[in-house]
This record gives sequence, structure tokens and C-alpha cells, in this order.
Amino acid sequence: MRKLSAFLSLSLDGCFADAAGGVDWAHSDDPEFQRFVADNARGGGALLMGRVTYEMMAAWWPSEAARQMSPVVAEGMNRMPKYLVSHRPRNPEWAHTVQLAGALPEAVRALKGEAGPDIAILGSGSLVSQLAGAGLIDEFQFVVCPLVLAGGRKVFEGLEDALALQLTESRSFASGQVFLRYRPA
Repeated sequence: MRKLSAFLSLSLDGCFADAAGGVDWAHSDDPEFQRFVADNARGGGALLMGRVTYEMMAAWWPSEAARQMSPVVAEGMNRMPKYLVSHRPRNPEWAHTVQLAGALPEAVRALKGEAGPDIAILGSGSLVSQLAGAGLIDEFQFVVCPLVLAGGRKVFEGLEDALALQLTESRSFASGQVFLRYRPA
């Protein structure tokens, strides 16, 4: 069975997006962190994204500006298989994208059961909350950024039951960002 991971940047107050829906605050020019991001992009796998995250990434990663700014990450993002979650039918134009059909938990459960690479949810906080509540996320990866947004979207909005996690890895960067990897306890 394929493993499903969630990868999100968070503020110290637990937000994955600011009050306007922006995520620019999570960007870092720290060279060590940039190598970490590039190494993750080289690793392969597949991506699962909600519509908002998908549209934001599909507008950036295929662009010439993205290829110039982050060539390794752009190559990885454009090469990986991508699964789009949206209630409305879409015609995804970003290479290697398939829209999932049906109810989210069932569609993801079926996807995990298929042959293929492991899957990572990028951003898409509402997907993380729904799939965590359904017990479908095998690993949580958070990059905690050294700022308090004082408003925004919280990552586990709508989660009805407590979710106990066990820390399996941590790493800090000169920028003050901290990478944390958890698995459900």
C-alpha cells in the first residue's frame, strides 16, 4: 500500500495560510533550507492537492521564472504525477495531472491501494484535516516558520477527534525554521 504524507508550512500559531489565503510568509532564502527543499523534490513520489493549492502551483512551477529560480524543484514538480481534488470537473493542464472522482476518503483509499509511488499532500490544509480525520495520513511533515500570523487558516480546522502524533524526526535551520516529522501514535 502506498504511504500518504502531509507536508505543510505552519506559523507558530498553527496557520498554513494567512488571513488572505497567502503563503508567501513561508518562503525562505536560507541556502540550507533551499537544499532541503530541492532534495525533497528529487525524491520522486506523487502529489495530492486541493483546487486552490493546485491552481497556485500550476501557475508557478511550469513557468520559465520557476525554472530559473529553482530548477531542481521545478523539474521535480513538473515531472511528478499529480492528483487534483475538486468538486467540479476540471480539465487539468499541468502535465501528469489526474482529477480524482468520488467522495474524498474513498478516492484516496483507492489511490493508496493502487501500485505506484508514495503520495504527498502539499499545502491543502482542508484535505489534511479531512484525511487525518479519516485515518488515511501515514505521516505528517511540518516546517514551522518563526512567525505568528495572528489570524489565518488553521491546519486541523474541522477535525472532530484528537489526533495523537509521535515525533520521528526534527531538524532546525539557520533561518529559524524547524522541520518536524510525525506519525500517528
